[in-house]
Amino acid sequence: MKKIIVIGGGCAGMMSAIRAAEHGANVTLLEKMPKVGRKLGITGKGRCNLTNNADIAEFVKNIHNGKFLYSAFKSFSASDTVNFFENLGVSTKIERGGRIFPVSDDANEIVDALTRKMAVLGVDVRKNSPVTDILVENKKIIGVKVVGDKIFTADAVILATGGLSYPKTGSTGDGFNFARKLGHTITEILPALVPLETEEEFVHDLQGLSLKNVHVKLLSDGKSVDEQFGEMLFTHFGVSGPIILTLSRKAAKLLSDGRFVEIEINLKPALTPEQLDARILRDFDKFRRKTMKNALIDLLPSKLIPIVLDLAYLPEEKRVDDIKQAERRRLVEILQCLPLTIKKTRPIDEAIITSGGISIKEVNPKTFESKIIKNLYIIGEILDIDGFTGGFNLQAAWSMGNSAGIFAAQ
Repeated sequence: MKKIIVIGGGCAGMMSAIRAAEHGANVTLLEKMPKVGRKLGITGKGRCNLTNNADIAEFVKNIHNGKFLYSAFKSFSASDTVNFFENLGVSTKIERGGRIFPVSDDANEIVDALTRKMAVLGVDVRKNSPVTDILVENKKIIGVKVVGDKIFTADAVILATGGLSYPKTGSTGDGFNFARKLGHTITEILPALVPLETEEEFVHDLQGLSLKNVHVKLLSDGKSVDEQFGEMLFTHFGVSGPIILTLSRKAAKLLSDGRFVEIEINLKPALTPEQLDARILRDFDKFRRKTMKNALIDLLPSKLIPIVLDLAYLPEEKRVDDIKQAERRRLVEILQCLPLTIKKTRPIDEAIITSGGISIKEVNPKTFESKIIKNLYIIGEILDIDGFTGGFNLQAAWSMGNSAGIFAAQ
């Protein structure tokens, strides 16, 4: 039997261990934490967005370097993931945006199902076993060394240590050090799917305010580089929520490159400026004896009214029947282009995922074997691959784990 060591008990690592064992290998999984699947257990706010019912083309589009995963997705698709977990006794459901979750809404059900499957297949899971070195001879894997200088010999090693996000779950960048030592190139490591901090302090007053159906544009040195429509959230430090997280990868890269980064929020994207002006006039007519701060209650959340008026240079106590056309025009402009300056992202340990990692040019896209070290397979977040929210990152992990496990065992 081929002896395979899997380093890392996350989703990609556990899937690769299962697939390798199913294909006849003797598999040992080494996890440095006291429990496997720590990060998996908190994904999707603890509900675990397993995958998405999108087609392969959509997966490729929603993942940085997604084309690299085409073969893996063909071998193990989203429907294969659903079938795999159904066979493990996990019922699934489809929600908005094609997101697929366990019916239980419990991520730990997924961790437990994978753990049981590994046990049935005889995978030797060693917890509290941090790997300190990957052993190579003549550019070929011979084993690994763990804390205490214990050596495990191996015919192949699957490296699935994760990135740098959520370090409390065990993702502390060890794999990058192993890969660099073995001759692999590591592209710039940055946070992805991460909240953004703003220069403007008025966000403190908006903390907890969620906005739906807004349009957010990301600008670099005054030029639009990306835009998203959907839901966002104000926090004590800046902005978060689905569309902000989607824009954050580009924002992080631009900030790293020294660019001036802003976002512009269109609070009323469904209306043209003329339609919005007409809407404001109707509200002014309805509240004609009121002050400005009381005349916008049908148009905006109450927390936002003083901020918008301040940005439009309109006194809160000014009566609506004293507002001139030019002042109304300023109000329309701010409602459809509320600016925020992005000073930095939140730290990488608060990011959902890591962007950057081991260069995909140095890994076989079909087998996930290293092109530098024979019988070293590299999968998961440690590679320069990261996707948007919606189940794309987890599907990438399942597909990579499937391919690496099978090819390592052959």
